[in-house]
Amino acid sequence: MKIEQITLHHVRMPLVSAFETSFGRQHERECILILLRSEGLLGIGECVADQTPGYSYETTGTASHILKDFVAPLILGREVQDAADFQRCVEGIRGHHLAKAGVEMAIWDLLGQRAGHSLREMLGGVQEKVRVGVSVGIQETTAQLEQVVDGYLADGYQRVKLKIKPGRDLKDTAAVRKAHPGLMLQVDANSAYTLETAQALLPLDGLDLLLIEQPLFEDDIWDHRKLQAQLRTPVCLDESVISLRHARYALEMEACRIINIKAGRVGGLSEAAAIHDLCRENRVPVWCGGMLETGVGRASNLALASLPGFVLPGDISASDRYYIRDLTNERFTLNPDSTIDVPAGPGLGVTLNLPALNEFTLTQTTLRA
Repeated sequence: MKIEQITLHHVRMPLVSAFETSFGRQHERECILILLRSEGLLGIGECVADQTPGYSYETTGTASHILKDFVAPLILGREVQDAADFQRCVEGIRGHHLAKAGVEMAIWDLLGQRAGHSLREMLGGVQEKVRVGVSVGIQETTAQLEQVVDGYLADGYQRVKLKIKPGRDLKDTAAVRKAHPGLMLQVDANSAYTLETAQALLPLDGLDLLLIEQPLFEDDIWDHRKLQAQLRTPVCLDESVISLRHARYALEMEACRIINIKAGRVGGLSEAAAIHDLCRENRVPVWCGGMLETGVGRASNLALASLPGFVLPGDISASDRYYIRDLTNERFTLNPDSTIDVPAGPGLGVTLNLPALNEFTLTQTTLRA
């Protein structure tokens, strides 16, 4: 499969409502849409880097640089056989997983279209629909948080994740738990605590949570081990697991009991599937996290989450949770049982909404072999 052309769209899209985490408040979301042309086919990928280096050191600016000046020269005009071959091409580029993952996603899309297989089939997925939940940002008051959660429950979501930070943790979580005793509930700190300040999280043990996600530093596994030993509630690692090796470290150290798998964070769907396999062999539950993806990344996440080890609901909410207009013609909707259907068409199973793409594109760059 010869890669003949790469087009990069730097996109900025308005969110339906502001989304606040320990990193700050977002009203818009940026990403880079990656279009690969090969043998008359168009493969689409999404680099989930954002405009600021909060979740990751990668931004839309750094990703554009890496994609244009380093990745593109390695694959343009070259025969790329599959995802593993692509990863061999770019193994000399250290880090920059979000950028690499966006290109690998487009390659999977091309491969699926050429073979007539869906991404779910190619990855070995077994579920035609996957259980999903909703991630709720920090609100101005606890009362507002309760109202927002009530709204999502009315929409049909059966699992809720609350973003927390120091000073906005126990009170908020306890209020939601009191209002909804049977709700599947979890919290996400996005590395907002130290081992010392995380002592404030110990009372969360009494709230019957599914998990506490990434409470400590993004590059820390050892102190998560110390914290997990103090908690009955499972610690879930996100930012700390950036490869199959790091997943192995975390499991061997008993630093967590659950792992959140994001294909972008670990460099691509192939590495994400390998982490899934490792966790399944060790009977460690996994689930698919979200990065406010457009319909392109959402389709990829659904296919990944169809693998058998994804036993917890993922952050793969319906399209209208984040965007009034999306970059795909296909809209993902919530089923009554809090699931979303996995695309069944070849590759990602989605097509571009070109008017929306043109409206939201800030800059466009095309590179040819």
